[in-house]
Amino acid sequence: MYNPFFGLRENPFNLSPDPSFLFRSPQHEEALANLIYGVQSRKGFIALTGEVGTGKTTLLECLRDHLAGHNIAFAFLFNSQISRAEFFEMVAYDFALPGTKFTKTEVLFALNNMLLERARSGNTTALIIDEAHNLEWDVLEEVRLLGNLENRHGKLLQIILAGQPELDAKLDAPKFRQLKQRIALRCSLNALTLEETLSYIGYRLAHSGLPEQRIFSPQVIAQIHGYTGGIPRLINLVCDNALLSAFAGSSHTVTPGMITEVAKDLRLTPVSRVSEPAEVGLLRG
Repeated sequence: MYNPFFGLRENPFNLSPDPSFLFRSPQHEEALANLIYGVQSRKGFIALTGEVGTGKTTLLECLRDHLAGHNIAFAFLFNSQISRAEFFEMVAYDFALPGTKFTKTEVLFALNNMLLERARSGNTTALIIDEAHNLEWDVLEEVRLLGNLENRHGKLLQIILAGQPELDAKLDAPKFRQLKQRIALRCSLNALTLEETLSYIGYRLAHSGLPEQRIFSPQVIAQIHGYTGGIPRLINLVCDNALLSAFAGSSHTVTPGMITEVAKDLRLTPVSRVSEPAEVGLLRG
């Protein structure tokens, strides 16, 4: 609705996990590099954790694009609230395994045959599980057992477990110690700093057709950071609503009052101290 008014080609603050909008902060670059390295080096288990809205799914979408471009077959499980039977059905469906009943035994035989065939051809295979913190113990145990599929050259299936910090807490439980010991690489995503928030908003606007944005002043961005705590998903929500408010008022800039009103509508309260003018001045430099 507001894109032509601001000279934008597309919505810069869409909530969908579009990999082309990935803000490559140092922590995101490092996490993506670790995921790619872990899969290509056949490390077995890799864990990616981060608070809600920090960009885990977008990062996984980037990983999927990389795998698809490098002949690495993968299954992507996005619904983790499943039973053991449903888990094997989803694995069979995503890997397009042959069979009709998709029982555990049938899936394991078909999966093992596929993995061995791909390994003989020098190809790698991966299983990506999003929202892994929701996996029940018995399902997570089945995931661990899939890590036993290997040959003399390494693991046949590379497994990425992505989830909220509760995943780390779950893996620290005594009954998960066998799985915890098998995780070769760990990656984590944190909230953006104030400076990163400034760059994040600028990057998304530039990607959408506005390379030198003047819609959000440094002071307003500091206010946004204060309400969102640097969580990308919340930043998107606030910025999208703020642009809509500015458009409705025929204003080409977002004002502090608009941010306050948007935050009120979204039931947001300051989660960090709004920067002092001196700190904002540093952002300008």
